[in-house]
Amino acid sequence: MNKERKLIIAGNWKMNKTVAESLDLVNGLKRELASVKEVDIVVCPPFTALGEVSKAILDSNIRLGAQNMSEHNFGAYTGEVAAGMLKEFSVRYVILGHSERRQYQGEPDALIARKATAAHAASLRPIICVGETLAQREAGEMEKIVGTQLRGSLVGLSEEQMIETIVAYEPVWAIGTGRNATAAQAQEVHAFIRKELATAYGESVARRVRIQYGGSVKPSNARELMNQPDVDGALVGGAALEVRSFSEIIKNSI
Repeated sequence: MNKERKLIIAGNWKMNKTVAESLDLVNGLKRELASVKEVDIVVCPPFTALGEVSKAILDSNIRLGAQNMSEHNFGAYTGEVAAGMLKEFSVRYVILGHSERRQYQGEPDALIARKATAAHAASLRPIICVGETLAQREAGEMEKIVGTQLRGSLVGLSEEQMIETIVAYEPVWAIGTGRNATAAQAQEVHAFIRKELATAYGESVARRVRIQYGGSVKPSNARELMNQPDVDGALVGGAALEVRSFSEIIKNSI
């Protein structure tokens, strides 16, 4: 694969895996993926496993991500986790605005933008998620929804910060449903996102931003998706919970 942007494939484990199960998974990934240099590999375990997983991957080619964080640095925010707390575990990436948090916790774009600013202030790289529902796509509103989410979630980010930000397009209708966007559908939206970034930040910045696809990514469709000119990686859910499937997605993407 000859892309100007290095692929980034991240596994979002969601609310799965005990600490022991997390270690089993990440140790298996270390064995399977030790020789991979062409892809930035990221695992995002639950908060409870970050410390042990961080130790386990210390001298490996796997990087650590968190699934969420607060926009606040400290204070009376029960149940929240600050960027500085994540940094203690050598977390490098943080998923923000995942569709499940938008849906279940009602997170608006403005909150995600504040979290992204806080992440950059702590030298964390945000993975900012955008995507439309099936009803919105069928109503012809994909560009309106994705464009609004994208612009609203990036408010306040400088050009330098944008280059260090990853955007993840995750069509809500394809998450955990077994239904994935075709490679052509994914490319269409990724190209639209890059065009929006060019409008906001200029062509040179837009060309450097990595855009992941998320939504029922599997070993069988990874190669075709990653071969699209504007698809720069994947944000993997269910298939990231098994050593074999996540490893094969990465190997098939090279």
